[in-house]
Amino acid sequence: MRKIVFIAFLLFGLSCLTSTAAFAAKELEKAIFAGGCFWCMEADFEKIPGVKDVISGYSGGTSKQPNYRNYSKSRHIEAVLITFDPDVISYAELLEIFWHNIDPLDKNGQFCDRGHEYSTAVFYLSAAQKQDAIESKNKLDKSGLLEQPVLTPILQAGIFFAAEKYHQNYYKKSSLKYKFYRFRCGRDQRLKELWGEKSKAADIFKKSSFFKKPGRNELQKTLTPLQFEVTQNDATEPPFKNKYWNNKQEGIYVDIVSGEPLFSSTDKYKSGTGWPSFTKPIEGTNLIHKEDKGWFSVRTELRSKNADSHLGHLFDDGPEPDGLRYCINSAALRFVAKNELEKEGYPAFKNLFQD
Repeated sequence: MRKIVFIAFLLFGLSCLTSTAAFAAKELEKAIFAGGCFWCMEADFEKIPGVKDVISGYSGGTSKQPNYRNYSKSRHIEAVLITFDPDVISYAELLEIFWHNIDPLDKNGQFCDRGHEYSTAVFYLSAAQKQDAIESKNKLDKSGLLEQPVLTPILQAGIFFAAEKYHQNYYKKSSLKYKFYRFRCGRDQRLKELWGEKSKAADIFKKSSFFKKPGRNELQKTLTPLQFEVTQNDATEPPFKNKYWNNKQEGIYVDIVSGEPLFSSTDKYKSGTGWPSFTKPIEGTNLIHKEDKGWFSVRTELRSKNADSHLGHLFDDGPEPDGLRYCINSAALRFVAKNELEKEGYPAFKNLFQD
């Protein structure tokens, strides 16, 4: 197939079809966690890759119609209903993020919010979730990370009631008020005291387990022919006729297959070769280097760590100080603009574009 693509390139000047892969709809799952103020829980979980939606609401009480004025009287507590893609993030991984975004040693509220209505809980929706929650809690107890046993209960989920509309996405609609509240409440200060750097969703986000490769049959359906040939069969797209060779927008470039972050526009430069060129990958990115003896020469092939996608090649004719040129196929990449980083699940990289 590589020969076919190469011949097409030579004879017809094949145009690069690098539209974003529209993955087929998958079966999503749900989780319910209570961790104090639902504004904060919603803000923390909506930034996680694989999480499709987070709804603030009430759970665990006796009233059939709780609202913000009376939910505490019926023993409801503030909670969030999370819809997630299990192919991207597992329930066990959500539990890990949950523990590191609450104070599991406080049974009478969370941070400055006191009372049962602000207490913590894991509400399981199936026998499998119950088992995962018990194992996760036991693992945390045995880890020695905390000075006391975890007090957060694991409870069977009842009816989840969505909170009033003005509570949904409060951290976005009233960002200044939300940030002021969160700071005054001491949430992040206590989380740092408990967990150190582990409290940051961005650090958890960087775990490679978030970036998984779909099966080959699925990739054939969701990638364009050129994207499939480049990433799976080591083909090379034509120069100057690909999507990102002259892209000047600020943002990051991620693997079209898995979504793992690879390169930043801050390291992109005009090499004159007709392919996207970078001086280095994003810090912390571990690319696979392989010897490539094709094309009558020995070159260094670059592949993504988690998806094993063929990306391009590494050359030593780049600019100073390192003199490296990461020559990458546009068809192996998806671009995420800097103003879309949080929405797309890459908040950890916003600092690359701060003045």
